[in-house]
Amino acid sequence: MRRPRQPKRTKAVPSHMGRQRHRVVFGSVVLFLCMLAVAAWSDAENDEPRHEDQAMEHHHQGDAVESMTMEHQHRELHMKWTPRRPANTNDTERSEQIVRALRASLEKYRDYRVAMREGFEPFFPQIVQPHYHFTRKLNGFKAAFRFDPEEPASLLYKKTQDGYELIGAMYTAGRWAGEDKLNARVPLSVAQWHAHVNICLPQRGTGQQADWTRFGFKGSIATKTECDQVHGRFFPQIYGWMLHVHPFETSPEKIWTH
Repeated sequence: MRRPRQPKRTKAVPSHMGRQRHRVVFGSVVLFLCMLAVAAWSDAENDEPRHEDQAMEHHHQGDAVESMTMEHQHRELHMKWTPRRPANTNDTERSEQIVRALRASLEKYRDYRVAMREGFEPFFPQIVQPHYHFTRKLNGFKAAFRFDPEEPASLLYKKTQDGYELIGAMYTAGRWAGEDKLNARVPLSVAQWHAHVNICLPQRGTGQQADWTRFGFKGSIATKTECDQVHGRFFPQIYGWMLHVHPFETSPEKIWTH
């Protein structure tokens, strides 16, 4: 009499091998997502003005990042601010925690040479500016996706006779961030994020002949129609959101002022 066929036994996979497979799959997914993020970031960067655009404007008008120093009417044309929210105890406490964390993380950067060794690069150091941004690109990239009060995108320095004096830092967020997202990072009842908007730049290679009273971060042109009329390149918003912090000051008003 024939014996019934026994079902095949599947070989058991050791648990550690299963975990390893899961790690490989998870790692592949993370890598893929990172590649997508980098691609998106690159596309956004390609939409920004290049260094030659910025250098040309610096040469003619001074620091573009310091557009807050321009006359009131042009500042309103090219600056967008988050509205103030009502003050409350929770926001005050949260902002104080942010300042404490930032202040502690900045101590070692009082020596600007340490900052440079760790990847903070000065932005147009050859041009006279009220203060200088030393930017670490990796921090700026990470800030597009999450907020770490101890990792500002830029450090703010004041020029001295023998180097630079640390005076603060700058947080950044992606241009797509809404008010609630920005408020989750730093309370809007305490500080105001700002963005550079409605910028018209001349065609590349024509900066030497351009009228910089009309073009750029301080120019009089602030609409696409006006920009098209002079054959310029119009940017509804350049860069993401920014927030200056001066954690070594003694009052909230001075800490969170631009």
